[in-house]
Amino acid sequence: MSDIEETINRIKTHKSVQGIVICNNDGQIIRSTYGTESKEGENIARTIPTLAAKAKSTVRDLDPNNELTFLRIKSKNNEIMVAPDKEFLLIVVQGPKEEKKEEE
Repeated sequence: MSDIEETINRIKTHKSVQGIVICNNDGQIIRSTYGTESKEGENIARTIPTLAAKAKSTVRDLDPNNELTFLRIKSKNNEIMVAPDKEFLLIVVQGPKEEKKEEE
């Protein structure tokens, strides 16, 4: 098993992970855990690279000696984590984590 497959399988084992997309900077999907009938993987691959490029540019504008290494987007319903590389983006979508109930 390749290192990529091992990493994807390790990430998938986390309880709240809904899906993983690996795409290039143009939004072409290299690998996805979303089914082919699901448009969600395609929507993620189409929109997130643009957002990541803007975030990367913003970080460079603020400090030319700095670079974007990780992007975390948290919304009410889920969390999207993006690990950019020179040629690819690793995008992980997590659902809401169950909150621990306080013991009485």
